[in-house]
Amino acid sequence: MAMDSTQFTTDDVDLEVYRSLLRKLTDEELIREGKAGRYMCSRMANFGKPPRRVFVIQLEEVKAEWKRRHPKSAEDSECVG
Repeated sequence: MAMDSTQFTTDDVDLEVYRSLLRKLTDEELIREGKAGRYMCSRMANFGKPPRRVFVIQLEEVKAEWKRRHPKSAEDSECVG
């Protein structure tokens, strides 16, 4: 059920629908979606202009879904030394 970044033609995003779609993706598909979102936010993809708001939101939501699935354990977040 891979999605592609071109599905958004306006800057309007239904966050609940998008979040629901992200939850259905496998980790591998979520990584691919994140890479596509990262590219769509890059200077190269936007000819040096700021990225469209829809792609920034999309990337933020992918990152949030990844963090929800893979929370850092308390041991990982502690400072050593």
